[in-house]
Amino acid sequence: MSKKRVAILISGRGSNMGALIKAAKGFDYPADIALVLSNKAEAIGLRTAKSAGISTAFVDHKIYAGREDFERSMQRVLEINRIDIVCLAGFMRLLSPWFVAQWHNRMINIHPALLPDYKGLDTHARVLKDGAKIHGCTVHFVVPEMDAGPIILQSSIPVHEYDTEATLGARVLEQEHIIYPKALAMVAASNAGF
Repeated sequence: MSKKRVAILISGRGSNMGALIKAAKGFDYPADIALVLSNKAEAIGLRTAKSAGISTAFVDHKIYAGREDFERSMQRVLEINRIDIVCLAGFMRLLSPWFVAQWHNRMINIHPALLPDYKGLDTHARVLKDGAKIHGCTVHFVVPEMDAGPIILQSSIPVHEYDTEATLGARVLEQEHIIYPKALAMVAASNAGF
């Protein structure tokens, strides 16, 4: 079986990255984590990736005149590494329509809410404020509009009356670590977009 080459884009610790790396060690997993790329040199996830024997790269968004120059540099790094699929795992930069188009049906993201509800940031606080009874996470294809791409997988959990942002977030993160590797396997095993 030919495994798809995956790059994970991070800006920090990349906890979902760890779940993807662990899953990809499976003999019959259809993807190989070939690269971890960050826009921050101090991202803890870069050290995690290096210790797992995975190639890393750093492209500093601050040294470029604009977003397009930064993204063109990232694109060159991804091409040099022969990447098939891009996974966003806490990559804290909005991506331009140009970059997203380069990875149509080949770039996925995990969001800590049940899309299409609660797009954007601070999902746990907003769920609690609204008194929602169900929360969860979504893996979706990336499109130019934030958190709006086709859904690949979702997982839901009940919201307890004693939940805080921290307890709710921790339980959602557990689900993220389960469904993100499953969703990547689904995308890698399909021939869509390749």
